[in-house]
Amino acid sequence: MALDGIETDTGMQAALAKMKAAHLRDGPANADLRIDRLDRAIGLLVDFQDEIEEAMCADFGHRSKDASRFTDVASSIAALKYAKKHVRKWMRPDRRHSEFPLGFLGAKSEIQYQPKGVIGVISPWNFPVNLTFAPLAGIFAAGNRAMIKPSEFTEQTSELLVRMFTQVFSDEEIVVCTGGPEIGAEFSSLAFDHMIFTGATSVGRHVMRAAADNLVPLTLELGGKSPVILGRSANMEKAAMRIMNGKTLNAGQICLAPDYAFVPKDSVDSFVGHTKSAISKLYPSGLKDNVDYTSVVNQRHYDRLQAYLEDAREKGADVIEINPADENFSQQPHHKMPPTLVLNPTDDMAVMQDEIFGPIMPVKSYVETREAVEYINQNDRPLGLYYFGEDAAEQSYILDHTTAGGVTLNDVIFHIGQEDLPFGGVGPSGMGSYHGVHGFREFSHAKSVYRQTGSEIIAMLRPPYGETFRKQIQGRVKR
Repeated sequence: MALDGIETDTGMQAALAKMKAAHLRDGPANADLRIDRLDRAIGLLVDFQDEIEEAMCADFGHRSKDASRFTDVASSIAALKYAKKHVRKWMRPDRRHSEFPLGFLGAKSEIQYQPKGVIGVISPWNFPVNLTFAPLAGIFAAGNRAMIKPSEFTEQTSELLVRMFTQVFSDEEIVVCTGGPEIGAEFSSLAFDHMIFTGATSVGRHVMRAAADNLVPLTLELGGKSPVILGRSANMEKAAMRIMNGKTLNAGQICLAPDYAFVPKDSVDSFVGHTKSAISKLYPSGLKDNVDYTSVVNQRHYDRLQAYLEDAREKGADVIEINPADENFSQQPHHKMPPTLVLNPTDDMAVMQDEIFGPIMPVKSYVETREAVEYINQNDRPLGLYYFGEDAAEQSYILDHTTAGGVTLNDVIFHIGQEDLPFGGVGPSGMGSYHGVHGFREFSHAKSVYRQTGSEIIAMLRPPYGETFRKQIQGRVKR
């Protein structure tokens, strides 16, 4: 079932009410049904892989189809298969300790993981398939149903999602609501049992306010400026290749893309040279017509990125465009732009204030590692942090003295691909986390269950209180 932008929130309210009623009617989904839903989701990705690539490519103007198959199809299947493999184990109650002497006398304590019900999923445009299906791994494993609001920026992909889900899921299991900002605002105000939003921090604040009216618990996967620190022990050539691969994947339109780099002052020239070499190796036939190089999603975001560069130039930065084939990007059918370095950026530049979300890389220099750490700590806590180097003491110092949602060492972004690690932000970069068992628990209610002993020794805890009771209590009131 799909609700388009013509519908009012009355239609979404009715769809949510129907799903909640089905959840209560059917009771908790057993392991077989959860696995079946995961299997159906996997089947959709396999069966529609070509159409997924085509739709995203059309929505972006051009998007690398090979990259799409990796980031949105294969990675989503991996998350769903991981949940399928482990869901029976995750569903088992967790045994917990019961206080002495109650446990000794037969009392038992455990946590039962109960489906929350209907989960709202607001997915973004940058990875519109992965950031819909990856949360579904935890949502389905936890026994829930889902209502999905995909981005209006990737309209063809959103319509494809409608067609995909309606083929194998009933409208009591999944509902897709398409439409613009008005539908998004109405969607975020619905009384879900939990909601996950992936997108910009500024929009996340609005989602959180809307959810507050119904006290809907939230998982917010936001973004921010994820820093890179290159230590003096780093292999500059290898680091530049890995950083620029992360910066140009999806044209840098990734919440975890490296946003700016700290480079030792005496290594800046070397780093710049290696970034140029890296782009030449990654895109040997040039950038403009290279099928591996993705376009900026639309004119609005292209203009925003160009404004960052103009602002940086006006304020004195050294702006270096990496364009190995010396191509003319002024006339093109899409919105491609070459990777660009901004050297010596200052904090009054927009490129150092906003999350970039594009193929622009500011490069700051430092003399002492603590300078980089202090700068990072003066700003909002990022979604990701990256360190390159082989100095164990320096690595430990950075890990101990910074706070980020997650960290990749000697590469960028890769921690998001580890299903056994939680993925999430901290503070302005998000709250809550998912992936693997962490997603299962995020979308479950951890219900405490205590089974009382049959022994009537517990009678001493009831009135009338006597000396035995007082001695027991006083025995606990001590250091």
